[in-house]
Amino acid sequence: MSKVIVIVGAQWGDEGKGKIVDLLAERFEIVARYQGGHNAGHSVQVGDRSFVLHLLPSGIIHEGKSCVLGNGMVIDPKAFFEEADRLAEQGIHVTPERVKVSSRAHLILPYHRALDHTSEERLGNERVGTTLRGIGPAYEDKAGRRGIRVADALDSEVLRSRIEWNLADANRVIEAYGGQALDAAQVFDEIAPLTERLAPFIADTSHFLNRAARDNRSILIEGAQAALLDVDHGTYPFVTSSSTTAGGASAGTGLAPQRITGVLGIVRTYTTRVGEGPFPTEMLGGEAELGQLIRERGREYGASTGRPRRCGWFDAFATRYAAEINGFSSVALTKLDVLDALDEIKVCTGYRLDGKVIETFPAVSAELRRIEPLYETLPGWKTSTVGTTNMSDLPANARSYVEFLSQVVGVEIGLVSTGPERDQTLICRDSALGGWLAD
Repeated sequence: MSKVIVIVGAQWGDEGKGKIVDLLAERFEIVARYQGGHNAGHSVQVGDRSFVLHLLPSGIIHEGKSCVLGNGMVIDPKAFFEEADRLAEQGIHVTPERVKVSSRAHLILPYHRALDHTSEERLGNERVGTTLRGIGPAYEDKAGRRGIRVADALDSEVLRSRIEWNLADANRVIEAYGGQALDAAQVFDEIAPLTERLAPFIADTSHFLNRAARDNRSILIEGAQAALLDVDHGTYPFVTSSSTTAGGASAGTGLAPQRITGVLGIVRTYTTRVGEGPFPTEMLGGEAELGQLIRERGREYGASTGRPRRCGWFDAFATRYAAEINGFSSVALTKLDVLDALDEIKVCTGYRLDGKVIETFPAVSAELRRIEPLYETLPGWKTSTVGTTNMSDLPANARSYVEFLSQVVGVEIGLVSTGPERDQTLICRDSALGGWLAD
């Protein structure tokens, strides 16, 4: 039986999925991405070389690996080739032999970016805090059956007519909020050469992946963003526009659900969030200085936008929720070394809402804003853990912290990251995923 593992962020994104996918990619033949667009940013450090990926799976860094952009994604062809060209300058070649783009993925067009700006302006104080890259409006068009899929764009007349049709409506909204109307001919002239250049990459990726699974080839599937930003299960409406959870991996790749053999959740040793929305364990007020310390030590600035991330204590209550809806087989814990400087470390183990301890994660964002986190405080270790690769070499308090998180989340911790590079990782346990971490 082939191994097909889904990697999911368990918080609000930026947990370090890029490094974990890069670390594990050498153990797999195919690396696929199942949702999102170039609003995601995965940073991968290899020696003194740094790679920032927005659309392409982190497996692209490894020679000989096939990479798939699944049907659940929305793809800006301009962003795709900007990333491909940037990687080529770093010696990583993005070719049709290595990269397959789903013919059923949807395109992000210039009017989607313009609509993203107007949407945020309309929301005012209720804005979501998007990256303004057109992802949400592209998914809106997909759900509204107005979208232009990659396969559709290969026919120039279909592409032209769809742009004209969609832009007639889009311009009304853009102009109503003070924006500059776009010209359909100019949009077509910008996009048509890019889709022509994209043509050699286009494939029926669902067929490719299912055939690979039947042939017992190993597949690693990565998502963007994270579980608490899922459009169904996240902190709605402060969410992304796609299904970020493990269930979305099947829909977003076309792989039959029974093909998936394990789910690896990625969590930081603390929590961050970028953009707007409730964040129960955020370090504010008297803890703001500590939040800034963690931000600097963890380099918590968006890979896509450079925006500073909001920092907070580890939220075990929210992580248990993520583990439940994703069915985590194991957890990868990242950035342990960031906490090396702290005297004490707090962990949120429960929520109190309006004076009552609650058992389930609130569905209403207004309730999340009223949450009182219930904390347990653990001692810090005040010793460097950078680069540690054996559990027994960690300071005793660091080992206790890792074990405590596993206990309160209810899932085994399979590996711990102790720095940004591939080799700065230790494997703790590997039972839940059948031993493949150590393969």
